[in-house]
Amino acid sequence: MIIVIDGPAGSGKSSTAKEIANRLSIQFLDSGALYRAITYLWLKADKPDKAIFFENLPTVKLQAQYRDQTFFVQANGEDLTRKIRTQDVADHVSEIASHKAARKFVNEFMRNLVQKDAYIADGRDLGTAVFPDADLKFYMDASLEERSKRRFDEMKSSDSSITLKDVKENLRSRDEKDQNRKNDPLKKADDAVVIDTTGKTFEEQVREMISIIKENVNIN
Repeated sequence: MIIVIDGPAGSGKSSTAKEIANRLSIQFLDSGALYRAITYLWLKADKPDKAIFFENLPTVKLQAQYRDQTFFVQANGEDLTRKIRTQDVADHVSEIASHKAARKFVNEFMRNLVQKDAYIADGRDLGTAVFPDADLKFYMDASLEERSKRRFDEMKSSDSSITLKDVKENLRSRDEKDQNRKNDPLKKADDAVVIDTTGKTFEEQVREMISIIKENVNIN
């Protein structure tokens, strides 16, 4: 069973999905963390030619696990869980995630991962490209100002040099790239339930979505 949450960066997808997973005792899948992991590897290799990098991507041993309310990511045995949450990675993730080879690699990894157990996943194109037959689809959104503040609060502990202005400009740029990329652009699935979180408390949006889940999906 798979429930998906799509939406732009900073709309609250990951934090909401994790909380829902915890309350409903199901697994959480953070697709954005997987693209961040690939971006980190590209940056670590000193930005090699993308054609060569993506050609070698299938040799990367990617691992992911949700435990202790944290989505852990490893690549080739290296724990990337905190390393992928820097501004440098955020500045380049849309550039890497827009490539067909990157999307193919991550999508296949996710489809294999969710074959067993019940999952809730968040991303950009899950309901349209990755899991078009998902049991339930949400599309979360919020104003750019609210999304920027949320993302700044999330990132400042791991990157003390980051500013709210930097985050806002990054999100504005990512929105444009995600919505206009050639491969699997960000868009709302026709059958997705829209959740606008602007002005809502975290508890309000979580309760609203759990209510919808219980009405539409058998999670037992």
